[in-house]
Amino acid sequence: MRHEITTSEKLDRLPWSIATNAANTIFVQFTYFGSAFVLFLDALNFSKSQVGLLLSLLQFSSLVALFVAPWVARAGYKRAYIGAFGMRTLVTAGLLLIPWIITFGSPTTFVFVTAVVALFAVLRSIGITAFYPWAQEYVPNAIRGRFSASNNLITSLVGFIAVTIAGAILDQTSGLDGYLILFGAAVLFGMMALWTASHRPGGAPAPQDDPAASASRHLKDAIRDRDFIRYLAGAGLMTFAIVPLNSFVPLYLQEQVGISVGGVVYVQTGILMGALLSTTFWGWAADRYGSRPIMLGGTVIWVLLPIFWILMPRNENLGFYVALAIAFAQGAANMGWVIGGQRLLFNRIVPPAKKTGYLALYTTWTGMTGGLSLLAGGLLVQISAGLSGQFFLLTLDPYTGLFLIGFLLIFLSTQMLRTVRGDAQFTLDEFANLFLRGNPFMAVTSMIRHHLTNDERGTILATTRLAETRSPLVVEELLESLADPRLAVRMEAVIAISHTKPDPRLTQALTNLLPGTELALSVFAAWALGRLGDPAAIAPLRESLDSPYHAIRAHAARALGALGDVQSAPVFLERLREETDKGLRMAYAAALGKLQAREAAGLLLETLRETQNQGARLELALSLARLVGDEGYFIQLLHQTRAATGTGTALAQNINAIRKKIEKNLREDDLHDLFLESGDAFAREDLDRGVAALSHIIQRLPHNGAVPHADLILQACDSHFEEGGAARMEYILLALHTLNAVWVSPAKS
Repeated sequence: MRHEITTSEKLDRLPWSIATNAANTIFVQFTYFGSAFVLFLDALNFSKSQVGLLLSLLQFSSLVALFVAPWVARAGYKRAYIGAFGMRTLVTAGLLLIPWIITFGSPTTFVFVTAVVALFAVLRSIGITAFYPWAQEYVPNAIRGRFSASNNLITSLVGFIAVTIAGAILDQTSGLDGYLILFGAAVLFGMMALWTASHRPGGAPAPQDDPAASASRHLKDAIRDRDFIRYLAGAGLMTFAIVPLNSFVPLYLQEQVGISVGGVVYVQTGILMGALLSTTFWGWAADRYGSRPIMLGGTVIWVLLPIFWILMPRNENLGFYVALAIAFAQGAANMGWVIGGQRLLFNRIVPPAKKTGYLALYTTWTGMTGGLSLLAGGLLVQISAGLSGQFFLLTLDPYTGLFLIGFLLIFLSTQMLRTVRGDAQFTLDEFANLFLRGNPFMAVTSMIRHHLTNDERGTILATTRLAETRSPLVVEELLESLADPRLAVRMEAVIAISHTKPDPRLTQALTNLLPGTELALSVFAAWALGRLGDPAAIAPLRESLDSPYHAIRAHAARALGALGDVQSAPVFLERLREETDKGLRMAYAAALGKLQAREAAGLLLETLRETQNQGARLELALSLARLVGDEGYFIQLLHQTRAATGTGTALAQNINAIRKKIEKNLREDDLHDLFLESGDAFAREDLDRGVAALSHIIQRLPHNGAVPHADLILQACDSHFEEGGAARMEYILLALHTLNAVWVSPAKS
């Protein structure tokens, strides 16, 4: 019976996989896939077309995947991988015989190198055919992006060191000596990679009686899978573009820019540094926002690189640093393309039960397109050998056509890959917009701090800081805080969410708290939903109006008012008539004011007359003020009456300002005198006399039929002035606010 490896086993053994890839990185950088190998072939005086042919063998050999896939599955992915990669390492040792082989002449040397490369390529392809299904098995899908990031971080760092060492060795040696040192070291690291690979979990033989028939069925399924075919088309175009660019740019830098052999190898450190610094970001983003936007992010960066290579200065010193910068961008683009593309392939496109057939076709296709691209690239460079001159800003050379075609193919690849269904709801545009809202730099540092903090006080402070970024990047961290077992952290998370911009996931998380049994959190959630301003919260808040808890009902009503839910106004009006609980009555009154429900003016005035609490009276007055105009004037007037200059002074200044504007429309001398009398009395802090004059002003003003609720408010203020004088400041503020709204700024009432 086949042993199913658990997720725990997979996680425990992942470091062995990273170690294998690190050792293998040194092997490939010192041999076939590093800049040094292209320079080695050039040192053997091979032509561009011969170089292209040799490099294409590394790609064309993938055709064997279609034939060996069933037998790899039968033998076991682990056994097939270790066996094939062990033999390819031994074959590579044959390159150490080059000093003896070249004594037989150039044709013999080319045949020998071709044989070594071809045999290596076939063995490598068998190993890769086993590797992809094995990798889909031993890496958990939930952390594939983060694993890819960690893996690429280590391999990029190791590759950076390897390339630096290779450049130093080639700079300090002459002839073929430096290359032979690299090949010898590569063989040692290749053997080390085999030992570490043996510790990877899984890779057991597939339980099938007829592997050939099974693989054939899977291949047919893959060919009929339109999404898979679109992915292959996009990946093929991308491969056709970037493989020759990666292979021939070292020669371009040496021949056209004038950078030394060692310098060309050092340029590759820029690629590795770009990969090193970006891989963690790409992996984190892929697991959080999905594979497709990360994959497309890499291709969008890639599409610019051929143009940058064309436009770079042809100067050894300046050119080296420009090439290093472009190489850095290339490394970042590579990581986005590889992490996003492979995660999408393994997590969504390839069915695990059919992985042998799907991945064999993928391996063959990318290898074939890569091989054809190298042949075409080498031929194009050779045909263009005599090209030179200037075309506007473009310096023409044998590599210009290669760069222009690369630009076009990458652009077409990006368009094709856009049509592939992703594994998350984010598009490339939406992903890019995440970094254009709020403060992305503060968001990143806040997320790091949030994950590094464990104590309650530190977590609360970190959660507060998350909200201050106002960035959608921190949504996951806010949701984590909302699920924290510590109540204080959860409450702080609710407050923090209320300070962010609306997000569907945050709104849903808050609405999930409304019917909960933690009353404090439910109340905070209702308040936060009103502050957040997301209309999606209206329906659950309406349901909360019938909560068994008064506090939740009250805050749900206030939140609906803040959200502008005018359809709830009749409900609030009816409940205000019938409700006896003071807290709920205040909530309904505040909501009616927010909704500018003018039909509620009489009921609000009645409530104001009956209310004794000073703070509640001011809130009720504010609700009435909202029915006739902008609340800003009311609040400003309230602040002025509390200033050091004195209450009467503030009232006098405002009533005089109202007088000057009203007199333009009302030419009545007695009104003029009443305004002057009221203003003078207020200025002398004689509030009762000022209010008496204000009462007479209200009585003398003509009724405004267009705003009957304003007349109702003024009449109520007048009645209070006659009974209580200046005893309740909210009536004075409300009267002046209404006069200003109706007679000074009638358009707002």
